[in-house]
Amino acid sequence: MGRRELREQIFKLLFRVEFHAIEDMPEQQRLLFEEEDMVTEKEQEYITGKYEDIAAKLETIDAMINQNTRGWETGRMGKVDLTLIRLAVYEIKYDSEIPTGVAINEAVELAKKYGQDSSSGFVNGVLARFA
Repeated sequence: MGRRELREQIFKLLFRVEFHAIEDMPEQQRLLFEEEDMVTEKEQEYITGKYEDIAAKLETIDAMINQNTRGWETGRMGKVDLTLIRLAVYEIKYDSEIPTGVAINEAVELAKKYGQDSSSGFVNGVLARFA
């Protein structure tokens, strides 16, 4: 599985945070990996590790997002858009292996796939403030 596919799986797992209690997330991880039957054990470990690192920093990431947006606090954002922005901000601020441009581009591409018609432009606009 390539980086793009791994990122998409991290997004899917991180998205579930919006709908499930933190103590339910191990079960959500299991369900995700059952749905995605082509995910190897090594890939599961990578996805879970990234998810856990992002989840541990969600409060800080949300504060950064709120500082860089006007009139669009995290509580007002669509769940897909917010999850993609969180993932990209994590990659920009905490993952030195991923260039900023790649993090933004991948978030925009996932927004086109999973978001609404305006999601890609919104996600790009918010993330441009972090570039």
